[in-house]
Amino acid sequence: MENGKKKPQIVVITGASGGVGRATARAFADRGAHIALLARGQDGLEGAKRDVEERGGKAIVIVTDVSKHKQVDAAAEQAERELGEIDVWVNNAMVSEYAPVWEITPDEYRHITEVTYLGQVYGTMAALKYMMPRNRGVIVHVGSALAHRSIPLQSGYCGAKHAIYGFMESLRCELIHKKINVHVTMVSLPGVNTTQFSWTRNKMPKKPQPVGPIFQPEIAADAIVFATHAHRKEILLGFPTVEAVLGERVNSEVLDHYIADTAWNGAQRPEDADPDAPNNFWHPLPGDHGAHGPFDDRAKTFSSQLWMNKNRKGIAAVALGAAMLTGAAVLLGKRNV
Repeated sequence: MENGKKKPQIVVITGASGGVGRATARAFADRGAHIALLARGQDGLEGAKRDVEERGGKAIVIVTDVSKHKQVDAAAEQAERELGEIDVWVNNAMVSEYAPVWEITPDEYRHITEVTYLGQVYGTMAALKYMMPRNRGVIVHVGSALAHRSIPLQSGYCGAKHAIYGFMESLRCELIHKKINVHVTMVSLPGVNTTQFSWTRNKMPKKPQPVGPIFQPEIAADAIVFATHAHRKEILLGFPTVEAVLGERVNSEVLDHYIADTAWNGAQRPEDADPDAPNNFWHPLPGDHGAHGPFDDRAKTFSSQLWMNKNRKGIAAVALGAAMLTGAAVLLGKRNV
């Protein structure tokens, strides 16, 4: 408590200038959080700061390339110094590329890995430096259905998301072994209508799009905020993510053959791609691009699966009560026969 008021939650978000990170900053701001906004692009970060302050939160902008561990460490130190003790760290920054394996260069693979995977490792290490001595805190890894089931044309991104999941599991076990009360969780997302699909590097003949149903980034942000207090190992967002996980477990080989064509074609829009279109692969694009991508006309604004996930205890209690009533009715019926 500070002067009789509840202490604001201190949150660090990487990749906060656009997409899911931008929506997540808004969601925490709605709860009065003080937020350190990290990304490469100054313009987008300034836009995110305005979003936070308009919602009653407080924000600082820290231009950070998460592939550089010294920059991440410096950002954590600045967040602690200017905002206070970090309660939540959200690892969200990423880059990707649409192309088959044979058209991706070694340097491009390295860059995807350094940003999308190592960026989360560096963020986690920076957060642990402050959270472990205090024996509290939450680290959220923003993952994907593609951490469980890879698809064509995004091998670098899929590989990085798989690596994040493996890293998180090891870390969780180590924290449990040492009885350290820092909670580590992952939120695995379906296709989301983000700026990714406006500025991702693309070597395909058509413009990229998410495979399957598309959700608005606010749904992802809701799941991330929920994950910070649900204390679950992982939150699977949306039925498409659940289906991907279950399908991989049931028959991965059959799924390979199904996805080979459906996901290849499904990842591309009918519109021709512009080979000279600017992208944010190596450097951030100028301007503030917001949270939404080009799919507002068909993106879902509600996830019934997330609602059920958040309310599963209540649903289970109702189901148990209904089962008990049904059983009692059956017994009563037999006695009256």
